[in-house]
Amino acid sequence: MDKVKTRLKKGDTVVVITGRSKGVVGEILEINGNRVYVKGANLIKKTVRPNQNMPKGGIITTEGSIHISNVMIYNKKINKGDRIGVKFVNGKKVRYFKKTGDLIDKV
Repeated sequence: MDKVKTRLKKGDTVVVITGRSKGVVGEILEINGNRVYVKGANLIKKTVRPNQNMPKGGIITTEGSIHISNVMIYNKKINKGDRIGVKFVNGKKVRYFKKTGDLIDKV
């Protein structure tokens, strides 16, 4: 499977646009190839064997991965998902919101 081109980065606030967690707004915890882990989205229960951290083991709830095409960067100004554009400012490549034109990255 080919890697999907993305302009999302770890720490970006995104909204899930489809699937079981549709509408959930959270921060990207990790990007792993074509999949992302979003805080509070796609929660799954996992059985953990006994270890030093959990001497008895048990069941924990953790974030599952979501395909990168199912999330959109969240624009707080319009309270919706938005697309990302790229332009040069002072010779540096910066990301911006397509609908409002506001910069995502600091210059």
